[in-house]
Amino acid sequence: MAVRSASTGSDRLQADVLVIGGGPAGAWAAFSAAQAGAKVVLADKGYFGTSGATAPSNTGTWCVPPGEGRAHVVERRWQRTGGLAEPRWMTRCVDRAYESLLRLVEWGYPFPTDDTGQLYIANLRGPDYMRFMRRQVQKAGVVILDHHPVLELLSDGEAVTGAAGIVRATGADWTIDAGAVVLATGGVAFFERILGGTGLTGDGYLMAVEAGASLSGMEFTGKYSLAPMNSSLNKGLPFRWASFFGPDGRPLLDRDGHPLQNGIGAAEKDVARALIRGPVLARLDLADEALQDWLLKGQPNCFLPYQRAGIDPFRDLFEVTLKAEGTVRGSGGIRLATDDCGVGVPGLYAAGDAATRELMAGASSGGGAINASWAIASGWWSGHGAAQHARRRCAAAAFRHQSKPLGRAGLRPSAAARPVDQAAVVEAVRSEVIPLDRNYFRNGPHLDAALARLDGVWDEVSGHLVGEGRDRLRAREVAAVTASARWSVAAAAARGESRGMHRRTDRPETDPASARRLIVDGLDVVAVRPEAEAVIAGERAS
Repeated sequence: MAVRSASTGSDRLQADVLVIGGGPAGAWAAFSAAQAGAKVVLADKGYFGTSGATAPSNTGTWCVPPGEGRAHVVERRWQRTGGLAEPRWMTRCVDRAYESLLRLVEWGYPFPTDDTGQLYIANLRGPDYMRFMRRQVQKAGVVILDHHPVLELLSDGEAVTGAAGIVRATGADWTIDAGAVVLATGGVAFFERILGGTGLTGDGYLMAVEAGASLSGMEFTGKYSLAPMNSSLNKGLPFRWASFFGPDGRPLLDRDGHPLQNGIGAAEKDVARALIRGPVLARLDLADEALQDWLLKGQPNCFLPYQRAGIDPFRDLFEVTLKAEGTVRGSGGIRLATDDCGVGVPGLYAAGDAATRELMAGASSGGGAINASWAIASGWWSGHGAAQHARRRCAAAAFRHQSKPLGRAGLRPSAAARPVDQAAVVEAVRSEVIPLDRNYFRNGPHLDAALARLDGVWDEVSGHLVGEGRDRLRAREVAAVTASARWSVAAAAARGESRGMHRRTDRPETDPASARRLIVDGLDVVAVRPEAEAVIAGERAS
């Protein structure tokens, strides 16, 4: 499968399907493609099984058994999506995810048991789950390339035909000629310090747009999670039982004058407003002893920061913050054009957080159960679709040597290459998409000013930034985060209402006429347009 070039020392490999990314979506995509008879390579920026947002987490799934109640569950969830999700996709996801959870049972995955001794298949413990999936993918014959980040896609002018990247250990180049590519690269965390977020820099978004794909839902990046200060934790469940206090230890009050409690409910906005004013302290004093025991056993990673700091969170006051989660728990990503997760560019597919989750979550967050099931289902569909496309393209394999690289910013600047202060770029980008008073609460003038500033940053990055050797990876990550911020702010500026995670203080009402998804296109010039009605076989296709 591998051919080493004598002149460059680089590796050139061939595959039917290349899967980029090693989270659950990538795992299921690789397995699905292999099951469909394809020769599959999976390339991960980190170590497949440990990288990404799922590996360090304990996550549930949207696990709904077949039956009459399933339609009711889907409808009830749809009511929370701001009218932007599609019940057909939601039902498909539930179906596919449930079948795959049963497959995990058949494989022997160690699901926990409930009080009656029955397997509780809705729960997946991240480290166990991803280690288990790595073994299954290996058994399926997939070639795994750990620590092989992808820098750019390849195209022959008609279809995506592979990708190129580097080996982190040596900086050596590698290229994979493939019949189809699945982007399972995760979302973008904008360099925020959250669990599993280090490598989530929007790489897939940048590569997809360079290939001609569009994005959708990028305005929905206003998902934040409460966390103890100075930690990477972004699992906010315990704060359902929290009370909140000012720095003087006095209880904070909500807008109705009641004690501020339950920070993951409706009171989250009050917590955000208080944090904008100054430090906020919390205590999990609404949890009784039985609940405390349940929390400690069921969410152990949530309490490690407290233990390390010598804090008893049920009795001691501790400072908190709201951690921005970008599209990791937002719903934006690469727009899907087909039922098998094709993105409208021949040979290119997207899955998991790399793809938009508007179809599932709309304007709300799919974080946790919805995203976990979406990763399974979209991974399966994209892998199968990619395998079928590769099979159709096999007759053209002899012409793949004519493929050209598509990467631009960070690799091939549009103007003269010169040193760019990447740390300053990151700081400038984060200043627009992380602060609560700019991204949690938004308004038109601030969004317009932010977009103008980000356009200037992008001009510097796209025009001049270039990396050498291993530094190419960081340059591409900086370029991808910058591009993702522009797309997010541009979409937010175009949505002239409040809906779900998109909260505009100047336009607080939801406009029924705006219940349409916003499509984002372009690199140097960003364009935002409402999604047009597209009917295929009597149903919306997107």
